[in-house]
Amino acid sequence: MTVKDFRDLRVWQQGMDLVEAVYRLSGQFPKHEQYGLTNQLRRAIVSVPSNIAEGHARQHRKEYLQHLSIAQASLAEAETQLEIATRLGYVSKEQLDKVLTRLTSLRKQLYALRNALNRG
Repeated sequence: MTVKDFRDLRVWQQGMDLVEAVYRLSGQFPKHEQYGLTNQLRRAIVSVPSNIAEGHARQHRKEYLQHLSIAQASLAEAETQLEIATRLGYVSKEQLDKVLTRLTSLRKQLYALRNALNRG
């Protein structure tokens, strides 16, 4: 399959799926967290596919790699915030595990994409 734009990238598609899952999950957080943890988590997770798309649109491989690195860092940030939400009782362990499975899969794919770009 030829990659015409970022929408063709599997990592972008899975990033978008993860955004949707996290938005649904964080919608269950208490109202008093709307401008706290909910906002922070959503900003971090939206950053993932956004940086994948922006990096893909850049003219130089080094810039693309930098944006993929930012996407990976945003995944780590979101994972930490999900762990906090679980500790605070906003998310069950089962809910956390489902999202973390997807997050881990995306992290591995981003790592593989970065390695492929570094070799190419």
